[in-house]
Amino acid sequence: MLDPQAQSLLNRVAAAGRPTLDTLSATAARQAYRESRVPLQPAPPEVAATQDRDVPGPHGPIAIRIYRPLGSSATAVLPALMYFHGGGFTVGDISTHDTVCRMLANAAGCVVISVDYRMGPEHKFPKAVDDCVAATGWVAANAESLRIDANRIAVGGDSAGGNLAAVTTLIARDAGGPKIAFQLLIYPTTTFRHDTPSTTELATGHMLTFSLMKYFRTAYLNGPQDQTDWRASPLLAPDLSRLPPALIITAGYDPIRDEGEAYAEKLKAAGVRVTHTCYHGMIHGFITMGKVLDAANAAIAESAAVLAGAFKK
Repeated sequence: MLDPQAQSLLNRVAAAGRPTLDTLSATAARQAYRESRVPLQPAPPEVAATQDRDVPGPHGPIAIRIYRPLGSSATAVLPALMYFHGGGFTVGDISTHDTVCRMLANAAGCVVISVDYRMGPEHKFPKAVDDCVAATGWVAANAESLRIDANRIAVGGDSAGGNLAAVTTLIARDAGGPKIAFQLLIYPTTTFRHDTPSTTELATGHMLTFSLMKYFRTAYLNGPQDQTDWRASPLLAPDLSRLPPALIITAGYDPIRDEGEAYAEKLKAAGVRVTHTCYHGMIHGFITMGKVLDAANAAIAESAAVLAGAFKK
């Protein structure tokens, strides 16, 4: 059953009658997403410190924001989470996921590095992948000066960011580094085929629609040929063995629920330690709605607890 808080939110969204993102230009969609999503989040909690900076990448500088958790000293060497925001590879940025990153940093007791990767349609696949891989490599290479433990770097993200975290993990394994300790995949996009039962059953009415999924796919990919590239669709990767443990969170009323579950099962079959939690009454995008959805805060708390546990092993 759809959570009553989620139903109330969907009712309010429908009553507001705003244009859906898939009817807007990318620039207008980004502004609309920012304006609609930030008010759904709790006030950003205080952290010990934040730093905005650019790091080098193959397509030019990449903006990142570094969060150090409340109560930590500037000299303490801490584990770290590379965080890639959601938004269909088209919308979202560091600011839309600022509260989530702050909450994760404080609750997990780790440094969080949020990455402002390039997005479509201006920057097509695989530039987002390239940015996330480059930013992760830079953090690992500069771990000492950042007061980060290079042996305890995790990757994570929600939706499109979950996809980028999964792909970054695969690329790091194949390249022989950097070492990834854990992957946090929150309702990840794992295939662009969009042919699962949940995609059909939940095509409309739950915020992320099939029409919006197609809009994002067109914005990000160069063409249909990219759909079968595992760097876009990690569910199609030929080998998922020798990967770090994962927490995969899915939502019961999410059209991409089934592909997240399929990735969890495929990882398990390849011998990877996986914890999979489905928030059955929730909709896609729920972790950035913690002001109105209690389950958002529960999912962030679960993510942080599992992450902290992984860092101790």
